[in-house]
Amino acid sequence: MIDKIYGSSRMLEKSLDACWLREEVISQNIANFDTPGYKRKTVSFEEHLAEALDTKNRKKINVDNIDIKVSEDHSNLSNRLDGNNVDIDSEMSSLAKNSIKYNVLVQTLNAGFNRFKSVISEGRR
Repeated sequence: MIDKIYGSSRMLEKSLDACWLREEVISQNIANFDTPGYKRKTVSFEEHLAEALDTKNRKKINVDNIDIKVSEDHSNLSNRLDGNNVDIDSEMSSLAKNSIKYNVLVQTLNAGFNRFKSVISEGRR
């Protein structure tokens, strides 16, 4: 039972790490909105997690082996002459989405720990 609880919390912790890093990367993108030649960066984790879930049995997944990757977006989606491809509206939207995701993950992790705490407390009575 402890393995199941720990495994679930470890996956939530890794997801929180990815959200935290994504927050930093999006903030860097926003801060460099006016920097000539700056290429926006992205964080990929959920894709790697989904890939691991598709290819392996869920009980045997080692979350520590799933990478959180930061990569530069070299696509020329910008019509700007300075070579910067940061779209401020898209970044602000991504920041809000990431913030919501982070809060949901924290609440889920806290709820799991509270259930575990409740079981321990009730066992003492």
